[in-house]
Amino acid sequence: MSVASRITERRASLEPTQEVEDVTIHSRSSRIVLHSDPIDVRPPTPKATGNLLRSSPDMELRNLRTSREDEKVESAVTAVVADGLLGNTQMQSQPQQRYQPDTALPAHPLFPPLPSYSPPSLALTVRCVALRCVSFVLSLLFLGIVVVGALVGFAGTQLDNLRMRISGEDPNSRRKFYAEERERQLSREEELRRWKRRQAKRDVDEEAPDECPPSEGGRDLLVCDVGYYARRVGLDVETFKVQTEDGFIITMWHVYNPQEYTPLSEEERGPRGPNVFTGRRRVDSSSSNRRYPVLLVHGLLQSAGAFCVNDDDSLAFYLCKAGYDVWLGNNRCGITPEHTTLSTGDPRMWTWNIRQMGVLDLTALISRVLFETGFEKLGLVCHSQGTAQTFVALSKHHRPELGGKISVFCALAPAVYAGPLIERLYFRFMRVIPPGMFRTIFGIHAFIPIMMTVHRFLHPRIYGALGYHVFAHLFGWSDARWDRGLRDRMFQFAPVYVSSETIRWWLGRGCFATQRCILATMEDTLAEMEEDLRLQRNGDQAGSRTDTAWYGPQTPPFALWVAGSDALVDGRRLLQRFRSGREPHVQVVHSKVIEEYEHLDVLWAMDAVEQVGKEVRDVIYMTMPEEARKCCLVPKGCC
Repeated sequence: MSVASRITERRASLEPTQEVEDVTIHSRSSRIVLHSDPIDVRPPTPKATGNLLRSSPDMELRNLRTSREDEKVESAVTAVVADGLLGNTQMQSQPQQRYQPDTALPAHPLFPPLPSYSPPSLALTVRCVALRCVSFVLSLLFLGIVVVGALVGFAGTQLDNLRMRISGEDPNSRRKFYAEERERQLSREEELRRWKRRQAKRDVDEEAPDECPPSEGGRDLLVCDVGYYARRVGLDVETFKVQTEDGFIITMWHVYNPQEYTPLSEEERGPRGPNVFTGRRRVDSSSSNRRYPVLLVHGLLQSAGAFCVNDDDSLAFYLCKAGYDVWLGNNRCGITPEHTTLSTGDPRMWTWNIRQMGVLDLTALISRVLFETGFEKLGLVCHSQGTAQTFVALSKHHRPELGGKISVFCALAPAVYAGPLIERLYFRFMRVIPPGMFRTIFGIHAFIPIMMTVHRFLHPRIYGALGYHVFAHLFGWSDARWDRGLRDRMFQFAPVYVSSETIRWWLGRGCFATQRCILATMEDTLAEMEEDLRLQRNGDQAGSRTDTAWYGPQTPPFALWVAGSDALVDGRRLLQRFRSGREPHVQVVHSKVIEEYEHLDVLWAMDAVEQVGKEVRDVIYMTMPEEARKCCLVPKGCC
């Protein structure tokens, strides 16, 4: 069978049948139905490193045709442990007496079915408690191994630094921004002295007034509080509660200038119910100095506080002071798990993954921002997992209508294709164990919740240092381009609560870690690569590629900032897909590869405003709807 015919057959299987309705978003009574796909996708058997070209496409495709019964058959030990603890509650279809969500997301080859559980009962509660006890011990052991590995790596680094100091060399001198780091540290010390003078009400008249005078100051308390860090730079934050269509209550923060805006009452900031894109709050549409709304969405194991830890160089604060109306969206559970009917001990509260975060959470956040601001569209800026859930939501087979609400999608370190880091020992372990064993080790509720417990009780400076070294060890990044004086602050907003099913989707068997892509199977990716290589050899012609597009005509413009030294995800492969003509409906209005950047540098590098922030500001303004241009402020720095 030819490559073209294989791809055509594969895409035909993903097309909706007449009996399946399109995605709907207009009312609560409508059910979001995602087109199911009966095809069983095999994982690749050879060792992959994120670079699919390492072995030939033909070899990879032959391996994909081999039997994958080993993925479906769990070991006897796994079956005994998992089934004994959960009984038959997993993957059954009992009627839901308490929890009846208005949205259903059927099985899909790229999103293996989530487990379903019966309503709470004594037997289920006992089994869940037993499983939580077992998973607590096993996941703590796993975490302990990671922490020990991080500490060993840290000890090795310290020994290297000691040898350098003995030889008369300052190890910090090799840091690219070391001189600027020292200048910023001196500046923070001066700000501390200014704050003390203000508090003592001395020398106030001698100081030039700030455009945004801070209402908080002094030494950094290292707290998990976005409002605190906003007030340190003369801004403030109000908290909104947003309800998703399946009943989750998620937190959204609104960053504002207190000299220009009066926060709403707590009642007005509460949940509005599950309906999306209904109604608008009354706003003065005749004003010519409104701020265009921008929604920021965070990455995996983080909260939106990650956009707020670099003082004035924080992306959220920078965009706000530039003239935008900045909103910070968090995903379900996050810092505080909350649902309209389910409790945190109910396993049904944790049966979700990136699909629900994209189709439901992102929709709810965008709907609420547009309701509060009165605009038809907004600018969307996402990092890492935030980009993945957006790419999933906007695809043809999920919720493409959402694209009509977005003027531009700015993707920072886009997480669509896996990088070579997926082959690290820890991640390979999570990928090879069967789903039942995964749930036995990591539970069916939150993923290793003891991390959040440690956060509450450990001194913030110790926690910040430990958090950095553990995450750096796991994900292979460094603080070489960060302001080390703020590093402890950066890890006060991570990790947060996330379902074990989400981690299983990212790293478990048969999911992203196996397919190496969020919207295409490994077989599809290899077939496309084979076709691209053949066309490259024979002379590429317009329209000669098979139609394997993920996106339709409702797709908003895309802008991408790719970290060139990112080992976690492969942004270059995504750029190549867009440039190859496989996505005719995608308009890439801006793309940039920052060669020396790692995964988090797009947010936290000391030159991130120059490399990323200013360009994000300009792209949002460039793609702003004409009606919005007439009534909105021109952002500072835009012409």
